[in-house]
Amino acid sequence: MTNEKQEPQSEIHRHVAAAREGREPRVAARLFSGWVLFGERQFVRGYVLLLPEPVVPSLNALAAKERAQFLIDMARLGDALLKVTGAVRINYAILGNVEPVLHAHVIPRYADEPEALRTAHPWAYDWTAAPAFDRKAHGALAESLRAELTRMGVTKPMRFDPGANS
Repeated sequence: MTNEKQEPQSEIHRHVAAAREGREPRVAARLFSGWVLFGERQFVRGYVLLLPEPVVPSLNALAAKERAQFLIDMARLGDALLKVTGAVRINYAILGNVEPVLHAHVIPRYADEPEALRTAHPWAYDWTAAPAFDRKAHGALAESLRAELTRMGVTKPMRFDPGANS
């Protein structure tokens, strides 16, 4: 028996483990630094997260090379979203306040968003009223995003198709 204290696992840890095992249907792609998952709520079409592999406490916990890779992957993910969604810009956010581990929100913004929200920060939306991610409903977007990221040369092979074992 060991007296080692086990750190509690965050939701991010659970999502990364599920992505690795093919149990996470929201996976869009595996990048060099981590996993791209669609947000549970699609308050704007194409909202995704970049989750690091392995999970670390913060951007500052990464060595310089891994930190640079995460930031490059995040920006390239934004490039791909611009192309496949027709968004006018991408918002990026790394907070870690609610889930105290590294993860990046990558959020397409559109010219046709409601006027009151178009220039507001993404957290101004009512996320609870937003549609949940559904693989069938969002499958074409997921495939387009994966194809564009692959074309850009920023993906790694995945052992399983997204959600294959869910």
